Amino acid sequence: MSIGTGVVLFVIGAILTFAVNVEVEWVNLDLVGYILMGAGVVVFLLGLVLLARRRRADTVTRTTVDPTAGERTTRQATTSNDPASEL
Repeated sequence: MSIGTGVVLFVIGAILTFAVNVEVEWVNLDLVGYILMGAGVVVFLLGLVLLARRRRADTVTRTTVDPTAGERTTRQATTSNDPASEL
């Protein structure tokens, strides 16, 4: 969702900066557009970082020795934080 929000902020900022030619006394629309484009880039990059962190997987391997049989048993468990893998 934050990736889409970043794109929307960037597009609105670009429209204000490059497409709207209205002079308003109390606000500079070009500056507001540049600020929105900068905020859009920051939100987009944060969304990418959070998306990359969420898709991390942890693997745990345990080796034990069965005291009665004297056998080695190895168990491997993988946990994933990816919501798509739960489907």
